[in-house]
Amino acid sequence: MLRLLIASLALAAAPLAARPLTPAEAAAVDKLVADTLKETGVPAVSIAIVRDNRLAFAKAYGKASDTLGAARPEQPYQIASISKQFTAMAALLLEDDGKLDLDDPVAQWLPGISGGERITLRQLLSHTAGIADYWPQDYSFAAMERPARPGDIIDRWARKPLDYQPGTRWQYSNTGYVVAGQIIEKAAGEPLMALMQRRIFAPLGLTVRSQDDSMTAAFPQGYERAALGPVRPVTWPGRGWMYATGELAMSATDLAKWNIARLTRTGLPGDDWAEQEQPVLRSDGASNGYGLGIYNRRLRDRRIVSHGGAAVGFLTQNAVYPDSRAAITVLTNADFSGASGDLLQGLERIVLSPPDAQVTEGDRLADVRTLYAGLVAGRLDRTRLTENLNYYFNRTRTADYRTSLAPLGTPTITLNGPAILRGGFVNRVYTLKYAKRELSLSTYAEPGANGRWEQFMITP
Repeated sequence: MLRLLIASLALAAAPLAARPLTPAEAAAVDKLVADTLKETGVPAVSIAIVRDNRLAFAKAYGKASDTLGAARPEQPYQIASISKQFTAMAALLLEDDGKLDLDDPVAQWLPGISGGERITLRQLLSHTAGIADYWPQDYSFAAMERPARPGDIIDRWARKPLDYQPGTRWQYSNTGYVVAGQIIEKAAGEPLMALMQRRIFAPLGLTVRSQDDSMTAAFPQGYERAALGPVRPVTWPGRGWMYATGELAMSATDLAKWNIARLTRTGLPGDDWAEQEQPVLRSDGASNGYGLGIYNRRLRDRRIVSHGGAAVGFLTQNAVYPDSRAAITVLTNADFSGASGDLLQGLERIVLSPPDAQVTEGDRLADVRTLYAGLVAGRLDRTRLTENLNYYFNRTRTADYRTSLAPLGTPTITLNGPAILRGGFVNRVYTLKYAKRELSLSTYAEPGANGRWEQFMITP
């Protein structure tokens, strides 16, 4: 308790005042969001950005609903499966109290669960238990129109034969979190939501409500879209379906507070933050980076601790970048399009420092097309090549490039990912898409817009 009290006081003293984005960064964010909403038809998005462990930017865009009008940053969105990390943290706190053990067999707490004598709570929280998922679809099915209790979901899905032997594979399972939620409630002797309010939300100063209570006209409306048809308000599902697997609704700024606590290891015991982020190993010793309710992976040349969420009418992303002391939250009120993921990656490029090897040089697509056309036509401009690349393109190789590529026609050329530095050169990789096949182009060039080419290699 003393450790928790000290951590809570440290969080209370931690500065949350914004370190604003530069005007250029803010303008770039505004343009990114405006373009994305226009392209996808998503009605609204709410964003929060943390840099240097402080809130740097919070803004909402678009329409929260037909009745509420313009979106506001303080409005709560259904965060869906981002909720899983809160459920898992509740289990870790109960383990601190000695009320349960994450390696307890499920059968010790809930009888009748398929494989319950072999499945542990840790496997439930890491999606390695083998229990069938009750909601793999990207739409709400007929049964979801009616209210559900955790026991209803457990009876229908958690008593089915296991999809695989516990611990041998990873497969996302919302059902596993419903089972975990029931175990947590038994161990705590109180409802999960009440436990999280008392042990997590209140100490961290978070305003959180149940998703079920946010499905009214007073909160942002969720929207759907069938193919390229009109954007329509969703029909709310029955109460109780998300429970421990995704039952929370909160604002992007409250998620930013949670992210700051994770970055600074405050508000809750530091070893619980660390254990939650530790990827759980399968029985073969491998892992996909999933810990307890959260991913911890290296993506886009960064270590990212993250989770997304999908509810009826909402898609969300929440990512923490420990090595950059930063975090990005993107909440949308639409369950169609890839807007939340696209915005997350676009915001990374705007507000985070590039990874060590990355550079911000342009794509040089025009130069690539010119060099490619000359190479295929047998008119290679050797003044644009370094001494080494002139050596590489001898008579034989030049002829092979021309005779093998010319019959394919003119390709569409696109840059794959950011440019990076290596050996003093800027490395870029492109995809060449022809009518009937695709090829890869790996290049190195001297730095600068007019740097000569050091490598120009096309392969299957």
